[in-house]
Amino acid sequence: MHESGVALRLPPHSGTMHTFSMSEGVPYWPHAPMHCFDEQGVYMVTAGTYRKHRLFNSPEKLSMLRDMLFKYAEQFEWRLQAWAILNNHYHFIAVSPADASTLKSMLSRLHEYSAKKLNRMEGVSGRKVWHNYWESHITHQTSYFARLRYVHQNPVHHGVVQHASNYEWCSQAWLERNAERSFVNTLARFKTDRIRVQDDF
Repeated sequence: MHESGVALRLPPHSGTMHTFSMSEGVPYWPHAPMHCFDEQGVYMVTAGTYRKHRLFNSPEKLSMLRDMLFKYAEQFEWRLQAWAILNNHYHFIAVSPADASTLKSMLSRLHEYSAKKLNRMEGVSGRKVWHNYWESHITHQTSYFARLRYVHQNPVHHGVVQHASNYEWCSQAWLERNAERSFVNTLARFKTDRIRVQDDF
């Protein structure tokens, strides 16, 4: 786990990617959820706002950050598998491209441009928006599944909603629309209480 963008070198892709079929008209993220473990590099990323200030405190601001995450993940070829955008932090899980060191550039771009746009929206100049980010390389399938559930359910964990599928800025509803029911049920059985995640927001 790193608090800054450390270059990460991964072994070549050795697994076969299996995906669920997509229904037409799925909004936002164009890839189907992955139900097998891919050795190329699966990462969980958490980032928090400066001093945990609740800066993304409106639907407009949350949507702006979510859409920028999708934009830069696609630009840098990181395949999102789960995401949760809250008012002072976010989490996501993604499959890396061949060069996982691009994570640093992707997050730098995301944080720079989302901070500038947020400050413009609020009519402030030069305000620091983001603090550190933390990334962890997931190396076991059980850990991958547990963290998928953790991220999909993060708004419930923080008491924002009772059902994550009702929260527009996380991936639970997307998962339920696009994954086979058996996979959704499998994830629901994974416990997350022993996961060590930077999430004291």
